[in-house]
Amino acid sequence: MIHETRKQFLTNFMQVARTFYTRISGEAYVPGMQYQSALEHQPLETLLRESRNKDIMLQRTTTGIHKDELLFTLGELPFRNIASQGQRKSLLFALKFAEYEIIKQQKKHCLLLLDDVFEKLDAQRVQNLMQWVCEACAGQVLITDTHHERLERTFKEVGIDAQYVNL
Repeated sequence: MIHETRKQFLTNFMQVARTFYTRISGEAYVPGMQYQSALEHQPLETLLRESRNKDIMLQRTTTGIHKDELLFTLGELPFRNIASQGQRKSLLFALKFAEYEIIKQQKKHCLLLLDDVFEKLDAQRVQNLMQWVCEACAGQVLITDTHHERLERTFKEVGIDAQYVNL
């Protein structure tokens, strides 16, 4: 069943993401994640039967796994309500890196595209992020930024020789 497979995957995925979040942010506390699904409370058949009239009227299915949500938390509070912009961006990159790592574990190669890395991150978070990118990423990594000099300086600080393309 998709619901059970998704729950199992997300448990592993968030463990990996938490590790990356800590590494990027340098913070001791890490975000939590809750997988919210109506299927936790009732079987799909019951949900579909109960929403049938509403679904026919709206001409769409209003319940099921396509309506599942992920709620990120910091402590007990919703992450989006209390996190700083730097914390939000750190979580975004942690999720991206967790995805990359899981694909890599399956012995598949992929391209890592990081867009606007420097936006909303302080210098320490950028350095932590770039250090991991340079150490752990096997394969192609494309990083975009609006300031060539900043990108070049950051790579020099972490001791990595990179190739640049200016457009």
